[in-house]
Amino acid sequence: MPVNVDGKATTYSCREVIPGKASGEAIVSPEAMCMYLCDPKTGVVIEKGHPLEGRSISGKILVLKSGKGSSVVQLDGFYQLSVKSNLPAAIIVYQIEPVLVSSAVVVGTPMVDRMECNPYEVIEDGDWVEV
Repeated sequence: MPVNVDGKATTYSCREVIPGKASGEAIVSPEAMCMYLCDPKTGVVIEKGHPLEGRSISGKILVLKSGKGSSVVQLDGFYQLSVKSNLPAAIIVYQIEPVLVSSAVVVGTPMVDRMECNPYEVIEDGDWVEV
C-alpha cells in the first residue's frame, strides 16, 4: 500500500479485508465512527464532537480506529452513503470489528488492516494513499 508524503512514496504491507483498489487523499480519524452519523448527501460527518465533524469522507481514503454502532445503523449509514455516491474510496482500519466489515462488504468498499506499522504514525490528513 503506497503512501505519498511530501512527494516521497513509501509502501507498507497490510492485510486485505475487502478486495478492491482505490487511491485518494487521506482523512484520518483517531476515533471510531458510525457511518450513519454522516450526511449521505455530502459525506460530511455530523456526529457532534467527533474529530472529523464537519468534514467530508466522500471519495477519501478513510483511516479509522474502528467502527461503532449496531449492525443495522452501521449498514444503513454505508447504504445511504452508497446511494448518494459519497462513500469513502477505501478504509484503512486500525482495530477491525465485524459490524464495520460486514457493512463495508455489502457496499463493496475496499478495506485493509494490520498495516506493518501504526497508520497513525505514517499517514496524515492530505497524504495521497493507494490501497
